[in-house]
Amino acid sequence: MTTIIQLNKVHNTSSANDADNDLIDAKDRDIRSRRAMFLKWLRKTHGWIGLWGAAIGLLFGVTGILLSHRTVLKIPAAQVQETMLQIPLPTPAPANAKAMASWLQQELMVDRPASRERSEPAKPVAWGDKTLKQPAHWSVTFNSPQANLQAEYWVGNNFVSVKRGDQNIWGTLNNLHKGNGVGIPWILFADTLAGSIILLSLTGVILWTQLNRRRMIGFGIGLTSFTLLIGFAMQALL
Repeated sequence: MTTIIQLNKVHNTSSANDADNDLIDAKDRDIRSRRAMFLKWLRKTHGWIGLWGAAIGLLFGVTGILLSHRTVLKIPAAQVQETMLQIPLPTPAPANAKAMASWLQQELMVDRPASRERSEPAKPVAWGDKTLKQPAHWSVTFNSPQANLQAEYWVGNNFVSVKRGDQNIWGTLNNLHKGNGVGIPWILFADTLAGSIILLSLTGVILWTQLNRRRMIGFGIGLTSFTLLIGFAMQALL
């Protein structure tokens, strides 16, 4: 009778251990399943984000190279064709720089308001051993990705000097990259690319750490890249 009781206790203990092991295995399977689902979702998200930013990313990548080479190791891709003219003032003449900007917008048929209006008052200037009075100076700028207009007027003249610069296709793309002469829709659209790059960087790091066991190598690569970025940025600012 005692032997039977002991066997029952051993059997019950074994059954309890099996139940605990089954519970642990179920939890492990649930964790692995959730991790697999998360990685699958992360891969899809990473891919869709990359697809969204692919076309505009190509634009910003190519123009970024051109802009990086605009002073050192120049790439002669972006070119500007400049023309100058003098426009007689209307009667009555504009009273200030803002009024001149409105008149020029209509006279030159510009499709957008001036991006900058500047007025400098008359002031004395040294000229050799004399002091002369320089008249007031007004300047107005109209910007667009394809062209820019700069108008200057010295108060007292009967004309306004206008300089126009027409960009070729590469110059236009560079202006789109820099946001020169663009509207709010383009700026917001470009912001989606910046956000996409940030998300691609974050999701790429998470995917790498989750799928690759050599996490220290990845940490070393990331740290090296970040250090080089800071170093080049500091060198450029000095």
